[in-house]
Amino acid sequence: MDGAWLLVAAWAAALAPVSASARQSSTAALAPVSASARQSSTAARASALASARQSSAAAPPVLRWGGDAEGGAPFVEADPRDPTTMRGFDVEIAEMIARGLGRTPRFVQVAWAQIEASVERGDFDIGLSGVEDRPELRGRHSATIPYYEFRELLAVRPADSARFRSLGDLAGRRVGTLGSTLAYRLLLAEQARSGLVPVSYDDDVHPYADLVAGRLDAVLLDDIISQRSLRRLGGFIIQPVPVATSYYVGVLARADSALRDSVDRILLDRMRDGSLERTFRRWNVWSETQRAHIARMLAAPGAAPPEPRATGPATLGAYLPALLRAALITLAISCLAMALAVVLGVAIAAGRVYGGPVTRTVLMWYVEVMRGTPVLLQLFVIYYGLSAFVRLPAFAAAVVGLGLNYAAYEAEIYRGALQAVPRSQLEAARTLGLAEWQILRFVRGPLAFRFALAPMTNDFVALLKDSSLVSVITVVELTKQTAIYATNVGSWAVPGLLCAIVYLAMSLPLARMARGLERRWHAP
Repeated sequence: MDGAWLLVAAWAAALAPVSASARQSSTAALAPVSASARQSSTAARASALASARQSSAAAPPVLRWGGDAEGGAPFVEADPRDPTTMRGFDVEIAEMIARGLGRTPRFVQVAWAQIEASVERGDFDIGLSGVEDRPELRGRHSATIPYYEFRELLAVRPADSARFRSLGDLAGRRVGTLGSTLAYRLLLAEQARSGLVPVSYDDDVHPYADLVAGRLDAVLLDDIISQRSLRRLGGFIIQPVPVATSYYVGVLARADSALRDSVDRILLDRMRDGSLERTFRRWNVWSETQRAHIARMLAAPGAAPPEPRATGPATLGAYLPALLRAALITLAISCLAMALAVVLGVAIAAGRVYGGPVTRTVLMWYVEVMRGTPVLLQLFVIYYGLSAFVRLPAFAAAVVGLGLNYAAYEAEIYRGALQAVPRSQLEAARTLGLAEWQILRFVRGPLAFRFALAPMTNDFVALLKDSSLVSVITVVELTKQTAIYATNVGSWAVPGLLCAIVYLAMSLPLARMARGLERRWHAP
């Protein structure tokens, strides 16, 4: 045993020098390699960092510009060959400005009516999409020099060309235009003088379609939109004498006056070297009017830009009557649509509970289609899609559209309430010899109403808010009138708060009344 331990100790003593030597050799061999690897890695990181810095320095800064591609050509539109890129004369002007500033242009989509608010909150650097010059815009933001002069032109049907030559000839007549525009403010001013009826639209296509269809007596919009619609649609003429003249400008945040001055210099240079003229000719919007405008701008580049006459009220006191009228319209549409929805909903629910297989199937598909498609689409179909067969007034189309849509939801509420009535109640009624229609009228119906009361109230409040959608078919309800007010004053703070207060003033009493009925008719 002692010999074995002596042998192990001898082996350990023999291996110790070898292991130490091996470790030293390995360390000596690896040390240069590790140092070399660390040096190479450090050099690679330094090279990559330097390359990234050079790339960053080489890449020009971005000029973010906002516009509304929904407005279409010749302002801004998606290129049909490549929908990811934009084209139009405002697109080319943005590119000119970006080159002059040494930047790369980047388009930011924004609704036309929100361009001014978005540029002020920093969503982009400059707004260019047929932005109209006006005194209040220059008071709230930094606006460029006018780069295009446009004229507000009146469009009428050929049969009316001799009698409707100006706004003064349209007393008591319906005249359409885009909301929140100079044209709309002109119509509001004329309404106060002669009783003309302004009709506000959210797009520039349907006003001319309604004019041709006979829903409007005239349309007032700028010459670019008028000529474009005449080429697309036809069926009307454009009166040659302009109602008013104004200008397109770029709009920047109020604090960006230095950038605005640089943009002004670039625009003057592009006027001077003919770049703007070539762009306008390319998009078929050049005229002698533009030549005269550019000549005026170049003759007095430091002069204050011409300012269009301000029209339309901008104070809360001036807009309050219009907001109250719009609130009454909202309430009337909501009440009438809910009444229609309740009547149809009761009929549909009764058909699905008591009807035969065919009746239940048809009514089931009605409910699914109306609930499964957007109410906005349904309004468009009723007002525009069916106009070849029936031309409902906008107010009636709004009531019918909302009523048909909400009838599907009400039907499901009532069907569930009818099926929630205890079977024992129904059996007791049948034992008394009551017919099914008598059971529905005197027993099942009243009990089901108690179950349905709370969701009915909820639906009516939802309908009250959904009535804001009817502005797409020219009904100026509370939200639309608020949007017009907000655009004119340049802020949503006060108009939005006022609109919310009015909606609450209409919905809270309804909720209070419903709670009172629930306490009085408490369902078992």
